Amino acid sequence: MNTVAILLSAFVLSFVALLAFVWSQRTGLFDRSSRGAEVIFAPREIGRIEEPAATAAEQGSLQQAIDAASGASSTHAESDELVDRARADASTGPLVFFFFCCAIVWLLVASAAGLVSSIKLHEPDWLVGQAWLTFGRIRTIHLNAVAYGWAPMAGLGIAMFVIPRLLKTPLLGSRFAFAGAVLWNAALIAGLGSIAAGISDGLEWLEIPWQIGALFAVGGALIGLPLVFTLVNRKVDHLYVSVWYMACALFWLPVLFVVAKTPGLHHGVQQAAMNWWFGHNVLGLFYTPLALASVYYFLPKVIGRPIQSYNLSLLGFWGLAFFYGQVGGHHLIGGPVPEWMITLSIVQSMMMIIPVAAFTVNQYQTLQGRLSALRFSPTLRFIGVGGLMYTASSVQGSFEALRSINAVTHFTHYTVAHAHLGLYGFVSFVFFGAIYFTMPRITAREWPFPWLITAHFWLVSAGFAVYFASLTTAGWLQGQAMLDAARPFMDSVTVTLPWLKGRSVGGAMMVAGHLAFAAHFVLMVLNAGPQREKPALFRRPFGRIVENEAAG
Repeated sequence: MNTVAILLSAFVLSFVALLAFVWSQRTGLFDRSSRGAEVIFAPREIGRIEEPAATAAEQGSLQQAIDAASGASSTHAESDELVDRARADASTGPLVFFFFCCAIVWLLVASAAGLVSSIKLHEPDWLVGQAWLTFGRIRTIHLNAVAYGWAPMAGLGIAMFVIPRLLKTPLLGSRFAFAGAVLWNAALIAGLGSIAAGISDGLEWLEIPWQIGALFAVGGALIGLPLVFTLVNRKVDHLYVSVWYMACALFWLPVLFVVAKTPGLHHGVQQAAMNWWFGHNVLGLFYTPLALASVYYFLPKVIGRPIQSYNLSLLGFWGLAFFYGQVGGHHLIGGPVPEWMITLSIVQSMMMIIPVAAFTVNQYQTLQGRLSALRFSPTLRFIGVGGLMYTASSVQGSFEALRSINAVTHFTHYTVAHAHLGLYGFVSFVFFGAIYFTMPRITAREWPFPWLITAHFWLVSAGFAVYFASLTTAGWLQGQAMLDAARPFMDSVTVTLPWLKGRSVGGAMMVAGHLAFAAHFVLMVLNAGPQREKPALFRRPFGRIVENEAAG
């Protein structure tokens, strides 16, 4: 089969499959009731705000106020569902708390390593007395602390909280997840120690030696077992789209990791192709599904409205599954790999616009008429900004895969900015918002200092804006300098220096935001600070939201 036939068949197959899926949803083939988006609510819960940091008393008062405005009343069925939800939360509380504690620790480790490595790009003689503080090692420590520490610990903790709620079943076998989390974190400590000592497999995203990587595989399998047990024993017939995303993320990750880390399986050019197949897919098929699942759960819960189009949410899921698997190849444009593989990757990258558009339209339609809540709810503001960053990073990535743009941006800081737009601007922001929702429910305590939430949001938002703009500008100027044969290579280095300093300024602001977040987390855990009876809001006029939502 020639190259044209391969590309055409891959495109036609994906497109026809999507058309078949759209038709099936349009005709209600899989969900005749068209009520799949409502399963996250108890009866008569739709139309009521669930503020992420409200006390039980405040939730009861809100419930009565909305019921009085709408003429509704609680039912026995509602009571049963709320009891099931409370049991689900109780079964996951200690486990989710452990995951979040680990996530906070790794966030601080990654932040420190990232800021040090950023400063070294424009101050290369700073902290050179120790080998583990050299740029090559400290930057790799930063990457792995984020990729295997902060992001998976936060994302898996959120999954442990959300899935039992959606399945209306207490989490079964949590001791396996505890053991898996301990093993995972032990492996990460050993892996970062090996990198600091100069022992590495030498592949980006896969630097940790495979002997230690085997512990990640075992730990990940143990973490997934309780979710499988709970899924088998669920009390619901319909699986909400968040369950689809989270379950598939837990399936895709071990496949990616085991294939990538199996020793002796890949060599030469094949190894390079595998490297970027893993590096891109671990973002798109693990972190992204966990974050999207969080958006599809927490956003409707906060505003009390089901997602506007459940079919669009499923289109986004299947579009991600169909198209994302081959997009990593565009990182190898110009390399010694088959041209058809590069072209296929570019085609798949552009097709990713379909699921991204489905998500974006769905998010906007769901929030329409409720945008004012972004001023008040910490969860909604973080998740709303994170959702926007998903759209921005995905569209940017699709166009960055085009050869004409890739010729300028390849091997530059532009690519680093893009990676942070996805893993930080999207994934981390969504996880921040989800943690603000979850912690009051597993600790039975309020966030004590609303001003710390405000400080966290504005520090990381402003800091990331400076960080992203600086790196994007530096990368574009760097690429143009490298393409100009009349300019010496050092021009492509010196032109970036002012922007790299801007990156460090933005990074320092982000680190300050992380410190505020971690300090607030610790204060909440220690039950320090004022014992509030009102939710932690960005603004105080909470009653106005109630009135608006009741009227809507």
